[in-house]
Amino acid sequence: MTPVSTTDLKRILVASGNPKKLREFQVLLAPLGIKIIDPVEVGGLNDVDEDQPTFAGNALKKARAAAEQSGMVALADDSGLEVDVLDGAPGVKSARYAGEPCDDERNNDKLLGELSETPEEERGARFVCALALVTPEGEPIAEVVGTAAGQILFERRGENDFGYDPLFQFSEPGSEITGKSFAELTPAEKASVSHRGRAVRKLAEHLAELNTRETTSSPEQQ
Repeated sequence: MTPVSTTDLKRILVASGNPKKLREFQVLLAPLGIKIIDPVEVGGLNDVDEDQPTFAGNALKKARAAAEQSGMVALADDSGLEVDVLDGAPGVKSARYAGEPCDDERNNDKLLGELSETPEEERGARFVCALALVTPEGEPIAEVVGTAAGQILFERRGENDFGYDPLFQFSEPGSEITGKSFAELTPAEKASVSHRGRAVRKLAEHLAELNTRETTSSPEQQ
């Protein structure tokens, strides 16, 4: 990891035009004194071809492109759904599973079709979110991954949020939320167990550790 001053991390550009992602990042990182910068504030960002074979690869590519264009510390995520019986598909192609243009309804319909003959016990799946935070020069500061385990339902349930949420039933032992689809959860409930919420909390912990190390090693503290 490239050494970086926590002063440089007080303003982080998030390479996303999704308002829900931006709000979630801000809520989780605000306690660290970090201000999330919307791409609109820097005149927008160019589209990036997400052609890497992994979520982590795409996240890093997008973060580096945003940093290069803006000259700022940049954060990017790549996320999607992996279904066991489909050998991990739709995976990195989750957003475009049913082709271009991206369409949540068509993606969900295709997934239901692919699993039409699959019994309940074989419908295991997980959501994955990879985050990459880079310096203005594009060198990695932190790379983390969050996951949420569950299974694919036979039909849509719930009306909240977007993507595959109506078909993804969260199923982790010991959680009060187990048995609900992501689309049936409140925003707070989803953030507490979602792949993105978990990845952002890992990132927050990493940044807090950086801050602690910098404070401890500061000459003013010695």
